Amino acid sequence: QVQLVESGGGLVQAGGSLGLSCAASGSSFRFLTVGWFRQFPGNERELVARITPGGIPDYADFVKGRFTISRNNAKNTVYLQMNSLKSEDTAVYYCSAGNPMRYWGQGTQVTVSS
Repeated sequence: QVQLVESGGGLVQAGGSLGLSCAASGSSFRFLTVGWFRQFPGNERELVARITPGGIPDYADFVKGRFTISRNNAKNTVYLQMNSLKSEDTAVYYCSAGNPMRYWGQGTQVTVSS
């Protein structure tokens, strides 16, 4: 069993930066692909970025060049560094793990003011 806890969300002005963290419990975390998803009100969750157990990242087109996903398996933590934020990045961001994704965190709100 893996439990995920996101942190780092908040309010930022457009053009600013925020860093999210996903801390996991469970020894199997390091063997799992981890993804960051986001959800707008009334919409389904969409993939933002994911990273393999070996550290290979993959990004949605709308965040390429602005967001960076990374992981520290020794700390059981995955990070999402978000730069050049836009108002349309405002959403609840979720961390997920598994293949397919089956473990989910509770989400953290990111609000970008224009």
